[in-house]
Amino acid sequence: MTRASSVAAPEGHPDADAYRIYTRQFDIVIDADKLHTVLGKLEGADQIQYLGACRTFNYALTDWRTGATVKALAASDRIRAAKTAEELSEMAITLLVDQSGSMKGQNILLTAAACDIALDFLKNLGIATELLGFTTVRWKGGKSRQLWRSRGRPRLPGRLNDTLHIIYKSAAAPHWSGGGRALEPMLRPDLLKENIDGEALEWAVDRLAAIKKKRKALIVLSDGAPVDDATFFHNEDTILDRHLREVIGRVEAADDIRLYGLGIGHDTTGYYENAQIIQSVSDLGTVLISTLEKAICDTAALPAKTLTEETTNEDRT
Repeated sequence: MTRASSVAAPEGHPDADAYRIYTRQFDIVIDADKLHTVLGKLEGADQIQYLGACRTFNYALTDWRTGATVKALAASDRIRAAKTAEELSEMAITLLVDQSGSMKGQNILLTAAACDIALDFLKNLGIATELLGFTTVRWKGGKSRQLWRSRGRPRLPGRLNDTLHIIYKSAAAPHWSGGGRALEPMLRPDLLKENIDGEALEWAVDRLAAIKKKRKALIVLSDGAPVDDATFFHNEDTILDRHLREVIGRVEAADDIRLYGLGIGHDTTGYYENAQIIQSVSDLGTVLISTLEKAICDTAALPAKTLTEETTNEDRT
């Protein structure tokens, strides 16, 4: 587990148009298997719910997994026909998962299963892969907000919650050997809280940029716009949305990382140049494989509308 160093609060009257962070002192970056050190031990109803979700994830999604796996096998054949093993070995792909409260239930369950299949798919192609998640440590502000209050509540403090960034699989880790326990922490009912998307995207981009590969893509899976009540209440209410758009703009303008936004019942076409809406979460596995195939085969230049329509029609056949 790592914590970033503290950043002092802005003095005076900060520029309302600039993204601000009150402090990074309480932000956490952690491997998924260490989440219990932050969230504590599950007990009572939460433990029962968690164990039920794990059983469903591991044993009760056979038909759903089969459909997505068949899609992955067909995509692998097409990719191997179009790309050499050397070309595939020079690619890195990151999956970044929104772990906000609205993702609870079927959304997070099938997202975890889709990521499991996607990691196997990418491993078999020889592509370096990261799977990352993002949420906050607490609801409605945490220690950051407490510190701000103790210092007299200066106006327009900036982001006022403690970010929690999770590494499920790093590019440096041994090859993926299937999900199972590795993805079970994603199903913890106490994990899903608020979502500060812009900073999470910056974090994922920085990690991907450090991977020594020639071609890179980042796919964001999200079911809504950025939300953090403490930050909204004490700043202008567009602060998180505006920052996310700024980060996306910088990444897309740099053109060294292909960026895709998959919206789970959420319209991401207003954010990402390459985006699509997944109307039913049950389609997530096949749509994710289709998007990965497009990223690998250099279709990032397709307009968002074309990408959406093509994948949707393809998945209906």
